[in-house]
Amino acid sequence: MAIKSMTGFGRGEITSGDRVWTAEVRCVNNRYLDLKMKLPRGHTPLEERIRRKVGVTCQRGRIELFLSVSGDFSDLQEVKVHLALARGYRNALETLADEFALSLEITPQLLAAFPEVLNREQKNEDLEEIWPIVERAVDEALLRCDTMRLQEGDALATDLRDRLHFFAATVDTIEKSIPELLEQRKTSLNERLEKLLGNVQLDPARLVQEVAIIADKTDVTEEIVRLRCHIKQFNLFLCEEGGVGRKLDFLIQEFLREVNTLASKINDAVLAHLTVDLKSELEKMREQVQNIE
Repeated sequence: MAIKSMTGFGRGEITSGDRVWTAEVRCVNNRYLDLKMKLPRGHTPLEERIRRKVGVTCQRGRIELFLSVSGDFSDLQEVKVHLALARGYRNALETLADEFALSLEITPQLLAAFPEVLNREQKNEDLEEIWPIVERAVDEALLRCDTMRLQEGDALATDLRDRLHFFAATVDTIEKSIPELLEQRKTSLNERLEKLLGNVQLDPARLVQEVAIIADKTDVTEEIVRLRCHIKQFNLFLCEEGGVGRKLDFLIQEFLREVNTLASKINDAVLAHLTVDLKSELEKMREQVQNIE
């Protein structure tokens, strides 16, 4: 399974009767899973079900999910009569008619004209009935978002493999240069000693000892081996299923640790440029890894 980017967008739209349900999912990178939802009024009880569905698809990232519905809601409109209030208006009219000896004809239309006698209310939808519709819209949005995340993840993996290949080649170049570096330092040591001692004969055993010390200080075998192990593990992580972003980020830290040690041991102007190249590639790889789930 290919790695996933944490950046994506998906939209799902389902028509049911006279209404259209639309779900939109937007994802950006984040260290943890941070889900924000905006649902239509009265649909909050569906939030936990939607949250579980998102959790199956996304392990990390800042995710915004918007659910909306549009269309004809006339079937949810209900007119209610405030009978107590209507009765009060009728009694008040009868009192006025008796008090002033007026003729009175009370009709439904007359009472309905008074404030709040008739009220239009919107009923809440049956959430169990509409859930299958909402679920289809959310599933479609998540699927399209996931497709986009996989496509970008594939591009990220390709870029990381290319950079890792360059990194490995640079490590090889450094390793091959070490014997020559040691020889140069041995020659340099001889020249310095001859200059300092003049015609005084140098003890060959002492020279061998000094060369051994230099070789030990310049020995980067351990760092090279670890770097190659990290390279192999990095490639394996790129082929793993599930979220590998944190694992890759940890490996980048380990890469940097070994490169810094290697650079301090070599301490050579020419090879220093190569270690700078290694650090530069690692920084670029780190930026890419920040977008991987």
